[in-house]
Amino acid sequence: MTDSSNDHAGLRQAEAESFEGSIRSAGLKVTAPRLAVLRALTDMPHSNADALFGAVRAGLPGTSLQAVYGVLGSFTTAGLVRRIEPAGSPALFERRVGDNHHHIVCTRCNVVHDVDCAVGHAPCLTPSDALGFDVRAAEVIYWGLCAQCQLDTASQLDTASQLDTATP
Repeated sequence: MTDSSNDHAGLRQAEAESFEGSIRSAGLKVTAPRLAVLRALTDMPHSNADALFGAVRAGLPGTSLQAVYGVLGSFTTAGLVRRIEPAGSPALFERRVGDNHHHIVCTRCNVVHDVDCAVGHAPCLTPSDALGFDVRAAEVIYWGLCAQCQLDTASQLDTASQLDTATP
């Protein structure tokens, strides 16, 4: 093996050990499907169960969609992953937990990005009347057009405008 192959193998082993440690520290048993889902979530944050299943199935062909849902459920309950539910979208999952960050979603292509708290620290927003609740988190989803969709839209408008002026 070359040095870069050794480096890659070492990084892969360190990653696997880190994933195993995360799963154990959440009080869960380490299994191949759990490792695969955690790896897929690391590579593909803000993914739905179907997308994660596709990624997991590539490495573990015997894994079922139901198994992925089961892993996501246990990870969410254990606090290892966060489930977000933007309106009109299937549930999305991510590994970034515990910091009460928010999300911004493109209304055209549905890309999702993390946005840090708008004000201070968790819960970073306070209701005008908490009705006796001890508020610990606030979930905000911003909606708009991502930079790429803005460019695409402007380009389409330019093309349409050019066609309108070229027609007699």
